[in-house]
Amino acid sequence: MKIGLLGFGVVGRGVYDLTAERSDMQVAKVVCLEEISLPDAEVTKDYPSVLADKSIDTIIEAMGGLHPAYEFVRAAIEAGKNVVTSNKALVATFYDELIPLAKEKGVQFRCTAAVGGGIGWLSELERARRMQTVEQVGGIMNGTCNYILDSMTRLGLGYDEALSQAQALGYAEANPATDVDGIDTWHKLILSSNIAFGVSVDSATVPVAGIRHIAAEDVCNFKEHGYVCKLVSTGIMENGKLSAFVQPTLFPQGEPEAAVNTNYNLITLVGSASGRMSFYGQGAGRYPTAYNVVQDCADVLLGKGFYSPYGGKVCADNSLTRRFYVRGDRDAWLEENKQEAWGNALVTKPVAVDALHRWLKDHPGTFIAALPNE
Repeated sequence: MKIGLLGFGVVGRGVYDLTAERSDMQVAKVVCLEEISLPDAEVTKDYPSVLADKSIDTIIEAMGGLHPAYEFVRAAIEAGKNVVTSNKALVATFYDELIPLAKEKGVQFRCTAAVGGGIGWLSELERARRMQTVEQVGGIMNGTCNYILDSMTRLGLGYDEALSQAQALGYAEANPATDVDGIDTWHKLILSSNIAFGVSVDSATVPVAGIRHIAAEDVCNFKEHGYVCKLVSTGIMENGKLSAFVQPTLFPQGEPEAAVNTNYNLITLVGSASGRMSFYGQGAGRYPTAYNVVQDCADVLLGKGFYSPYGGKVCADNSLTRRFYVRGDRDAWLEENKQEAWGNALVTKPVAVDALHRWLKDHPGTFIAALPNE
């Protein structure tokens, strides 16, 4: 396999290092805007020259972001080249274009590292759905948020201090919005649900709430009631109806999710035959992520394509109910649905997930967390 590598940052460098140890694949050209020199690969800023190189059969996209990553990946598929990417935003956003196009052009498309970094979650979903019906997917999918929440819970740090520490360690970007507002987890849930349930989820129907507005008093309230807060994704297919959402969620102390510390992920599927299966590991990092990119290249060599057939568009129906912890703005609707008070916050009676998220849109700055399903 001859590889054209797009990007030479954290993941790109890891891919280069891991493929250098193999005899069945080689990075032949690297597209990079910086001035670097490599002993066994040509470095260029000219992507069309990579596409025109007939010896290159596979493109690895490690640039991140939507543009120009989308244009480059689509052009690669159009040119008849296999594509491997770790870019969850790209695949989730352009799923309806890229997956059918890859099938039409007869090329392989893999993106295992896009969800769970080094865990190999999507390839496990692929194996699971061959043998059973996948009924539920989700879990802790963002290491940045987990690090912040864990530091606030175990170490007693405030939100700002925990975020600063995460940034100093390289777990959080200078602008952490994509992580702390739940967008990264949202992309991962959409992609996981598409593969698990053989559909194409309408992202506009998948609500998301992040952890930006959590405060020390919330963590104290949770501890007092025996809970730990985590940012969690949930995708459920039941009787042909899909529920899908991202939100802070409380777990009783002693539950597996409650024990996930620092920047680790714990992602779970529930299968009709297997029951619950959880996958734990590093959600990011140079070599954990690059490991699954190179694993995808090995799968491409074996002729393995995408993880599931492309399915039709489906809207999420989030009418299932949960109790919610709410601290911040209040109005008549919230007071009508109040069940009890936790300090300055309240806990609602069971309300529809979509109703609570619609309410939240009109009350920015409010922090919410779902209580365990009862």
